[in-house]
Amino acid sequence: MTTPLDLDQLQSFCAIADCGSFTEAARRVNKTQSAVSMQIKRLEERLGQPLLTRDGRSVSLTHHGEALYARARRMLRTNAEILDHFSDGDLAGSIRFGVPDDYAVRLLPVILSSFQRTHPKIAVDVACMASEELLAGMKTGRYDLIVFTQGTDQNYGELFRTEKMFWVASHGGRALASEPLAIACGPACCIWRKDAMEALNRNGTDYRIAYTSSNATAISSAVLSDLAVGFLPESAMQPGMRVVSEDVGLPRLADAEIALMRASHAYGGIYDALANHIVHSMGNLDAVPVHADAAE
Repeated sequence: MTTPLDLDQLQSFCAIADCGSFTEAARRVNKTQSAVSMQIKRLEERLGQPLLTRDGRSVSLTHHGEALYARARRMLRTNAEILDHFSDGDLAGSIRFGVPDDYAVRLLPVILSSFQRTHPKIAVDVACMASEELLAGMKTGRYDLIVFTQGTDQNYGELFRTEKMFWVASHGGRALASEPLAIACGPACCIWRKDAMEALNRNGTDYRIAYTSSNATAISSAVLSDLAVGFLPESAMQPGMRVVSEDVGLPRLADAEIALMRASHAYGGIYDALANHIVHSMGNLDAVPVHADAAE
């Protein structure tokens, strides 16, 4: 009978894949760097294929490593589920959670207030920032779980919600009539900005970037103050905004895809409790009432 793979080796392999560093991976799995190196050597010998490419201080996955990574993650998750099934202890501990500030105003109160009631022994430390920064933070081990917008450079997020993107303006404002059209948006790395600019260019719309910020609250304030027109997904809508109807000539935007990403250790127990709560809460998140209007 074939000997099963060593889960401890797979955990170290996934940690290296996540952070791109043997040193950081060793810290995450509480082993010495030499012990982690030996684990990877044995795993590569066991599978008969090179899994990692070392280039100076950076480490990347080979083709075989890519094939193993997703499968190893599934094995770690199944292992956590089995342990959970036979555990009768109370869930307790702390989780480092990141969420884009686009969703924080409406999402965090819904998630954290109800989660604390049902899981009082789990402490959640929250950071709100752009998806690109959250993904970078996952690589450096800053977070256990993040919610982020797909379309940024990523491979292993769990897509759980898709929302329509809307052009939005302030009620009674004149920004929609500006020529060229004044736009409020995120920085150049923002996937929503890239999609919107491409759509406007294809549409032949004359526009200018009038207001830029990586802070979603600042962008919403620019729209509500009638400094510019913006674009937001359903769950980021705020009272006082109106949806700009498509008959005014603005192009339709690509949907927003919202995903969850976990560190390789963040399966089972407290992590599944929060992840499942996030998915359930966002699935039941009602839209803020907004009016669809043409230019006034």
